[in-house]
Amino acid sequence: MSADPFQAETQAGRLLLRFSGPLDTAAAVRHWEEAHRKARGAGAVTLDASGVTALDSGGAALLVSLAGPEAEWHEPTDATARGVLDRFRSGLGPPAAPQRHHHRHFRPITALGAWTVGRFRLLLARLDFFGEAAVTTAGLTAKPWQLRWSEVLRHLDEAGTRAFGLCLLIGTLFGVILAFQSSVPMRQFGAEIFIPQLVGISVTRELGPLLAGVVLAGRTGSSYAAELGTMRVNEEVDALRTMGLDPMAWLLVPRIVASTLVMPALSMVMNISAIIGMGFVMAGLGFPPIAVANQLEQWLSLGDLAGGLGKSAIFGLAIGYVGCRCGLNAGAGPRAVGDAATGAVVGGIISLVLLDGIFAVLFFRLGW
Repeated sequence: MSADPFQAETQAGRLLLRFSGPLDTAAAVRHWEEAHRKARGAGAVTLDASGVTALDSGGAALLVSLAGPEAEWHEPTDATARGVLDRFRSGLGPPAAPQRHHHRHFRPITALGAWTVGRFRLLLARLDFFGEAAVTTAGLTAKPWQLRWSEVLRHLDEAGTRAFGLCLLIGTLFGVILAFQSSVPMRQFGAEIFIPQLVGISVTRELGPLLAGVVLAGRTGSSYAAELGTMRVNEEVDALRTMGLDPMAWLLVPRIVASTLVMPALSMVMNISAIIGMGFVMAGLGFPPIAVANQLEQWLSLGDLAGGLGKSAIFGLAIGYVGCRCGLNAGAGPRAVGDAATGAVVGGIISLVLLDGIFAVLFFRLGW
């Protein structure tokens, strides 16, 4: 540290105040009175701080207080010291004027236009995500050995095997309820023998895949969204991109493949359990199992079962996609994961209903 960073001398009628070396708070305190006393007694002052090598807020306060409106400045040449001096000067500036909150007048046309533009941008973002997911899935379908099959098996176990018990319970109860409710009007016409036909066709064609889809959306869709949303909040998805890994191929495709493959199995479990539940009701009404089996064999075709299972695979694809999209597009903050899981369940059920309506119209037109 320099022994005397301050020197004062007179040159051509001007007072030269020269500072050199580190000018910290301690040095500023030592020379504050002397420097100001000499500056007050001089007409013209030249302030030379070009030799200052280190500066803090105390030294900057000394230099700024000595620099009058007519003083000649030689600022520090050291970049760090000059930066400290500039920040100190900016802090002495006038306070920013308070922002005035202007009253916003309600303009229906402007609000409608802003809403329309926002919906259109959201649609473009979803189409962009769908296109990227479709291209990635198609690329891995052409090269199945690059797919992470261990992850596919793990999600098959979580989405399928662990959901069998719930599907058995719901299917059995639903078969019992549907058979009991059908028996009330059927009994008026003595047509209780046709209950297996009603329950079998309705379950295999519509209700089995639909109920299995609701179970998958509630369990697996929300799980996908919560897991991927947590990874998004923790910046693990960005870390994958930084390492050169595609999050679509690494995270999305195994989950979509698993949900697509597991849905026909869940739908089949739902169908069988509903028919078993209906069989209990028929036995209670006095119909032997052979009569129920004959009715199912006579009226239930393989096409009904195949149509329901094929439809359920599309349901699984949609549910997996919606869950992954909600998770990967989760925002920041503590509510992001919860919002993503809620959006996955709601979006999955809505997609189920829309797809089921499309398939109903398509099957009707095809006479299936």
